[in-house]
Amino acid sequence: MIKRTVGQITAMCGAKRQGGYEDMLLRGVTTDSRAVGGGGDLFVPLVGERFDGHDFAAQAAENGAKAMLWQKGRDIPADLPDVAFLVVRDTLAALQRLASAYRNELMVRVVGITGSNGKTTTKDMTAALLSTQYSVLKTEGNLNNHIGLPLTLLKLDEETEVAVLEMGMSGFGEIELLTKLASPDLAIITNVGDAHLLHLGSRAGIAKAKLEIALGLGEDGVLLYNGDEPLLKEGLAESALPEGVTLRTFGLGADNEWSADDIRLHPDQSVFAALHRGQVSGLGTVHIPVPGRHNISNALAAIAAARFMGVPAEAIHRGFKELKLTGMRIEPVKAFNGAVILNDAYNANPTAVRAAIDLVGGLESFGRRWIVLGDMLELGPEEAELHRGVGAYLTPDAAEGVLTCGPLSANTHEGAKASLREADEAGRVIHFNDKDTLADWLKNRLQPDDLVLVKGSRGMRMEQVVQALEKG
Repeated sequence: MIKRTVGQITAMCGAKRQGGYEDMLLRGVTTDSRAVGGGGDLFVPLVGERFDGHDFAAQAAENGAKAMLWQKGRDIPADLPDVAFLVVRDTLAALQRLASAYRNELMVRVVGITGSNGKTTTKDMTAALLSTQYSVLKTEGNLNNHIGLPLTLLKLDEETEVAVLEMGMSGFGEIELLTKLASPDLAIITNVGDAHLLHLGSRAGIAKAKLEIALGLGEDGVLLYNGDEPLLKEGLAESALPEGVTLRTFGLGADNEWSADDIRLHPDQSVFAALHRGQVSGLGTVHIPVPGRHNISNALAAIAAARFMGVPAEAIHRGFKELKLTGMRIEPVKAFNGAVILNDAYNANPTAVRAAIDLVGGLESFGRRWIVLGDMLELGPEEAELHRGVGAYLTPDAAEGVLTCGPLSANTHEGAKASLREADEAGRVIHFNDKDTLADWLKNRLQPDDLVLVKGSRGMRMEQVVQALEKG
């Protein structure tokens, strides 16, 4: 974590210091008064529509904060005489300036990752591979926005060699802000899906927003992007990239720099031959502990990043073997009777759901394959048709039963009925109004050799269905 004096931090974030304490050493930064560690933290009170962090200054001081950023125009508390106050025009902007200045003082290489789907999995994979050779810090949880990314940068130690940073967004300009704060040496775009259509209008708009990540690259920077995405290629043709940036590709298509062959999918892993420029690479056969062709694409991005940073083949295999993925991303778990559940309940959009359907369709050594889908949120005015399209994408080759839940998923149900006529006639294409009823219905019919995929947007909390099936 950052260790700087009050005077140094004052200069780094452009503040005006009230009182003394210039040489007092601060260790760490937090925006949560409850999370002050007692080691001399800097507390940053943020201001929102319904909250004001300045109201918690006394609590932060009681917990050990020794300095605070303080928004200009607010009275400085007279009852906190042992705290240094650093006055700024805007505490959030000052936090971002501090993080950027700190990052630029460190001898650290940064990998920035964005994409509609797969960025968290790719982050986990990339960090796992790089950790075999370097001291690595990665984004934790959902700290991938204009607040979380600066806080992650400020967690870097002087000895950290590589930072793997996830960059999320919902609108134009957000990735540009994050990438310019982080100044990545390598930027990865996993794909272009349908997430955030509500704010960006089209998939072409999403591609344009994702390509903003290149704006933070320096002269020797590398943009590693999914070459299977035509919208990225089109967007790059219209983008003004920083001078000297190198373009590299990964993906399942044979024309990518990094691609895959001899793909074998299992419920708990994927196996493939890693190809470099169309030839079998020194990696040979790769095993990753997560199923799905889309996750092979994510793994190829991680491999390309690792090879760019000099990680040898043996270490890459070891990194995948020791990989721990963030939960609820096609996480295999056992139902009460031994049936396999693929818990993919963290989030959903049409692209990600179709990828999950393809995965289930490729797993044939099961009794019945059930697909359980909740609503996909933030899809904009075409949300009903997009849900209906996902339903129509389902075929008898992919599943023997489809259960939906949520008001938007009624459209998914309608789309699935026509393409799954036999399953519908057997009463296995059903829409439910609540998750409890769905889980109870499925528990009474689930066989030990069945497979269940559960997916939906975060707001739907579809993991509750998984938990019910686990308990029985």
